[in-house]
Formats: sequence, C-alpha cells, structure tokens
Amino acid sequence: MAELYVKPGNKERGWNDPPQFSYGLQTQTGGAKRTPLTKRVAAPQDGSPRAPTSETSGPLPLYPPTSIKAPGPPPVGSYPASGLELISVPVIEPEAVIEDVLRPLEQALEDCRGHTKKQVCDDISRRLALLQEQWAGGKLSIPVKKRMALLVQEFSCHQWDAADDIHRSLMVDHVTEVSQWMVGVKRLIAEKRNLSSEESKEEKSAVAAENPMIAGLQQAS
Repeated sequence: MAELYVKPGNKERGWNDPPQFSYGLQTQTGGAKRTPLTKRVAAPQDGSPRAPTSETSGPLPLYPPTSIKAPGPPPVGSYPASGLELISVPVIEPEAVIEDVLRPLEQALEDCRGHTKKQVCDDISRRLALLQEQWAGGKLSIPVKKRMALLVQEFSCHQWDAADDIHRSLMVDHVTEVSQWMVGVKRLIAEKRNLSSEESKEEKSAVAAENPMIAGLQQAS
C-alpha cells in the first residue's frame, strides 16, 4: 500500500545529512536472514592438492564417429527467431478522480452533523475545500492522489485502521503537500469511526429489546 523508496538527504542542512526513508521502509520488517557458511572442507594430509579421480579405472571406450547433417532450410511459413522483436507496451494506470475521493468524505461529514460539534464539522469542511482546491490546481503529486484514493476505499469499507495507516504514511512521505488539509481527513476518520460504533450499539440494544432472551444473555455475560 505504501511506497518503498529512499530520498537523498537535505543538502541545505549539511553535506552529511542522512537520507530520508519512506513510511513503508520504516515499518517494513527485515527479510529472512541467511545462514552463515561455517562448514569447512578438510585439507589433504600431505599438503599437496589432489586431482579428482574417476570412479572407474581403465581406458575410455571408443565410439565410431557419427555423421553430422547440415541444417536444412526452414519450413515454409516459418521465420527465424532473430527476426522477431517483442515490443513492450507500458501499462498506464488511470489517474484518481477528485470526485471519487471527495464524494465519500463529504457524505461522511454530512452523516456526522448532528452528532459532532458544529465547530469541528465546519473545520473539516474547510479542510476538504482546501484539498479540492489544491487537487484541481495541480499542486498534488500522483503518489498523493493514489494514496488518497486508497484511503477513501478503506474508509468507505469501514476499515478504520487501514485508512488511518494510509493517513500516517502520507504525513511521513508527503508532509509538505498534505499538511494543510490532512488534519481534517484524520478528524473525519475518527468522528465517523465513533459514529459507526454508536450506531452499532444502538442496533444491538434495539434487537435486545425486541427479544428478551437475548437481553437476558447480554446481562448475564
């Protein structure tokens, strides 16, 4: 989900400024360790190298020479392999669309109104408008647009932890691009998560009220 790359250090800070690792590299665990080669081969006792010996002794058997036929012409309709050229066509991924990103976020904000403070909702709305302005103005890079599309997909599926993880990766790798509006996206994730949790509790309470046996089991547990 997160990209893996290393940026060079900031030369304005100093010539020996360390490189910047992406969020994916910082959170990625190390691969499998290689087993050290500690086994040694025993040297010959007399100190002289030994040539490999064959298992069977005696003269090698002689075989009569075989006739070698010259290759004939290729069959009709066939072409030599060297004349074929493979042309690789690059796969162009469709760019994320601003409407597909903003629509679910704005719908979630409307769902939160009435359950969240007006000041908080207004601040989130202002941050989303800033996101739309920078997106339409071409101020956001393609990696940022791709990750925002992934974030909205996880957000729409109520995968709160995955959406929050993408938010953190954007803040680490592209903080200069997203710092002005990502705060509102983070707050919207938290508010929508709390609202979904409250709605789930209300649904369970309604089901328990309709069925007294379920209510008794919940109280006993």
